[in-house]
Amino acid sequence: MAVDGNRVAIVGAGLAGLACAARLTEAGRQVALFDKARGPGGRMSTRRVETPLGEAGFDHGAQYFTARGASFRTQVEQWIKAGIVAPWSAAGADAFVGVPAMNAPVRALASGLSVAWGCQIQSLTRDGAAWSLDGPDGQIGPFETVVVAVPAEQAAVLLQGHDPAMATASAASRTDPCWTVMAAFDHRLPIDSDTLREQGALGWAARNSAKPGRTAIEAWVLQASPDWSRAHLEDSPESVCAALLEALRAAARVALPDPVTTQAHRWRYARSAQGQDQALWSPSISLGCCGDWLIGPRVECAWDSGQALAARILGEPASGRV
Repeated sequence: MAVDGNRVAIVGAGLAGLACAARLTEAGRQVALFDKARGPGGRMSTRRVETPLGEAGFDHGAQYFTARGASFRTQVEQWIKAGIVAPWSAAGADAFVGVPAMNAPVRALASGLSVAWGCQIQSLTRDGAAWSLDGPDGQIGPFETVVVAVPAEQAAVLLQGHDPAMATASAASRTDPCWTVMAAFDHRLPIDSDTLREQGALGWAARNSAKPGRTAIEAWVLQASPDWSRAHLEDSPESVCAALLEALRAAARVALPDPVTTQAHRWRYARSAQGQDQALWSPSISLGCCGDWLIGPRVECAWDSGQALAARILGEPASGRV
């Protein structure tokens, strides 16, 4: 099977995959990304919900991010100038959020790249020096290089049979789950703080409507602690909504009104473990792996990992903190 030496396929269009793609594209590589989601966001997703009061927005994945390394700080500064990122002091002096929604920076990155949304890759096939992807409508390819940029548990399935070391590393990594409840109210709740942390079943609760650029509808995101989420992973969305709203009432220590709308979302792969690698790369078969799980459980780690893998593919030194 003949293959163009510049063609790269990236499975996963979250921040790690997009960071890798952006750097490879700048270097002249032809990059195609494939993601099972309907649109950009990944764990920086935003959900818009119609309520009796109008549309409410919920950042139901990552709540904010920091920028501590040189590479990501430079990128965040560019996003701030573009008006798609702003500081959010309620989460900390060094916290930032996307504007008007958390997925804004991911959406901006994806807009300049070739991304096939709603395309779940089931497996990888290698024929000589060429790779192909097994998608919902058959094989896609050929490609010279494949990058796997999905959560560790999903990466292990794709890597198995191609690179035992990568497959073992991803299989050994464990990602905490997280139940998230989105609730909108018809008036501001009598809670002084815009954020609550580690309150019983709640690992985090935030007044999403207090973030820069959001709508005025009182919207709260309630995220269960990892232990609670793991213990209640197979509970119904209805029971999870009831439990986390009760936890919010207990944390607030005041009577709260019933919400006008609620939804629950189960993240099976929410918070990655602490890793020891920046990225994984096998030059002999042109197969790589990136993701926050290789470094640590922060948004910035996904960016660093994607950029580090791109540098290895290009034979360049990684820049910034990585």
